[in-house]
Amino acid sequence: MKVVIAIDSLKGSLSSLEAGAAVREGIRRVDPACEVVVRPLADGGEGTVEALTLGMGGKLQEVFVSGPLGESTRAVYGILPASHTAILEMSQAAGITLVPEGRRNPLHTTSFGVGEMILDAVRRGCRRFIVGIGGSATNDGGIGMLQALGYEFLDASGKPLPFGAKGLRELSEIRIDKAIPELRECRFRIACDVTNPLCGENGCSAVFAPQKGADPAVIPEMDRWLSHYAKLSRTRCEAADPAAPGAGAAGGLGFAFLSYTNAVLESGIRIVLEETRLSDFIRDADLVITGEGRLDAQTVMGKAPSGVAKIAKACQKPVIAFSGSVSEDAVKCNAHGIDAFFPILRRVEPLSRCMDAEVAKRNMADTAEQVFRLLAVAKQLKGADF
Repeated sequence: MKVVIAIDSLKGSLSSLEAGAAVREGIRRVDPACEVVVRPLADGGEGTVEALTLGMGGKLQEVFVSGPLGESTRAVYGILPASHTAILEMSQAAGITLVPEGRRNPLHTTSFGVGEMILDAVRRGCRRFIVGIGGSATNDGGIGMLQALGYEFLDASGKPLPFGAKGLRELSEIRIDKAIPELRECRFRIACDVTNPLCGENGCSAVFAPQKGADPAVIPEMDRWLSHYAKLSRTRCEAADPAAPGAGAAGGLGFAFLSYTNAVLESGIRIVLEETRLSDFIRDADLVITGEGRLDAQTVMGKAPSGVAKIAKACQKPVIAFSGSVSEDAVKCNAHGIDAFFPILRRVEPLSRCMDAEVAKRNMADTAEQVFRLLAVAKQLKGADF
């Protein structure tokens, strides 16, 4: 029997690979001869770097970059040497969690560190990039990132703009001639699951800036600054389109990637499933196992387990899911490719204990063991007359 496991991380408890290893342990308690293949899974958000890098035999690279407030911060990204690919999460350099709650204000936060991460990867020979852009603290239109890559954004006196969305207020000129030449050789797959434009009532200022600490009175101004930035960008880059789906992602970082680099915005789970070639492993499997921290009605709305189930059903394979918890509406998963699902909680305990890594590993392994004992019983009963 061959089982392929691809489980998303249980945030705060287990990484994707740790969860998969725990299921494998439970299976082998029942069937030591079972062929079990553990593959990394993520949706382009938190945990993607670790899952893809370690799951695909790469290495993690540490670099110190400018944080969202300009301070030095430690960032980690992944490198796959064989394909010269870098895997980055924008949140490592410009994430909202890096800013103390009392200091959150997109007028002052920058994406400069994201560009520094890219620059470091370029200098290490990377030319393919997978970038997750969720959880940003910024609304600077991505100009911070572009400044780090050599683009110049100047005020009326020819001086570089200061960090943050407030810098856009003074934007008078954009120069592209000093962008690093290697950028022309780079290709970017941007994991983006929002479709908001750059400006307007559905733009990044109106929709996302309030979550980042923006003063409501300043939001219309930021929107006007971004609109002006987009118009100037169009004079330098034909691809600049503020109405493009996803241009407003990560405070306009989507617009910066689409306008100034060779980038495409794609579903995060699609990128992960394609890059890990999961379908190749599922094709000759007997059973597929997936899961995440919580299974609910949202799971079927393009989240990682539903992506796995879709591939499995295309190959006509049965699918089981494990999760930390399930909601009442998780039954919708049964109509979207997940044949059966099981919460791993074994007893009533405080949440802090349930999320402890060792407890979660044990619960996952124990649950997998009991499910496979049931499968063994079902095999013995095959053909029985009930």
